[in-house]
Amino acid sequence: MKLLDWYILKRFLQTYIFVVLVIVLVVVMIDYTEKVDNFHKHNAPGSKILFDYYLNFIPYWANYISPLMVFIATVFLTSRLAARTEIIAILSSGVSFIRLLFPYVLGASVLAVLTYFMVNYIIPKANKTRIAFEVAYINEAYTYTGRNVHIKIAPDTYAYLESYNNLSNTGYKFTLEQVQGNQLRQKLSADHIEWDAKKKKWTVYDYKIRSIDGLRETLTPGTRIDTTLNLKPDDFSSDFNLYETLTLPELNQHIDLLRSRGADGVEVYLLEKYSRDTRPFAILILTVIGVIMSARKSRRGVGWQVALGFFLAFTYLLFFMLAKGIAESGNLNPIVAVWLPNAIFAAIGVLLYNTIPR
Repeated sequence: MKLLDWYILKRFLQTYIFVVLVIVLVVVMIDYTEKVDNFHKHNAPGSKILFDYYLNFIPYWANYISPLMVFIATVFLTSRLAARTEIIAILSSGVSFIRLLFPYVLGASVLAVLTYFMVNYIIPKANKTRIAFEVAYINEAYTYTGRNVHIKIAPDTYAYLESYNNLSNTGYKFTLEQVQGNQLRQKLSADHIEWDAKKKKWTVYDYKIRSIDGLRETLTPGTRIDTTLNLKPDDFSSDFNLYETLTLPELNQHIDLLRSRGADGVEVYLLEKYSRDTRPFAILILTVIGVIMSARKSRRGVGWQVALGFFLAFTYLLFFMLAKGIAESGNLNPIVAVWLPNAIFAAIGVLLYNTIPR
């Protein structure tokens, strides 16, 4: 790396950090204004507001807006260099435009790698604390309202609950069926089941077990029995932003669980998984576009180019949210939804590259 590369790289990272800090500060102030009534209503301790919520809220938002802030920082820095005729001087000295991109791409690559590990391993752990705070002190108390719940808990085993009380961890009118092919082999029916937190098992009350072997059928009644099921109270707890609290291995495991049960809502978790993969590439693509669109000296000044950068950045975000919403409804493949904005903006970058003077 040459002195010029270090100069641009240093300014690029400094500008990025400054822009992120400013935007995050504004977001924190707006968020506090919106939630201060909830804090007072639920008597949230000041230490928990600061350490459990905002200390985890800040890195979450810093990472969330990272691709857009990289783009804005790139536009701001490059437009200033162009306004001072530094870009022209660099290109006139024999440096190609591709070579000029090197320090930008290097800085963006560092941020992309950091973002990948943050979004897959660090931020989800922070979100566990933040979202637990929101559930306790911001949102209203959660009550499970599902009725006639059918859950596949094993390849040939199906559970049914007429209703479930998440406060007492009790399920009512419970049945457990073992089916081979299209034949019912065994069915357990119970008045209710309760979760034993010490044993980590379910206690089944007032049950009957009906076993079928060909033409033979036996009925075994009982008053109480402990059993282990691939079913936990967490399956009936609040799933408020659950996908944000899962690390990459946990996310993959949860997706496999939902698929094995044939449950709805898998698209939300697939979108979360794939969108995490696209963030590093979005940073690189938006960085290159930012350099291309602001490298030319504008008569309208730096402010115009920065404003245009904000417009394109939020256009990207709007387009991404639109595609994500369509995918959540099941009308678009999740992979296509998260990669489509990157593909379109990459094409825009190629078109812009062919218009710049070199």
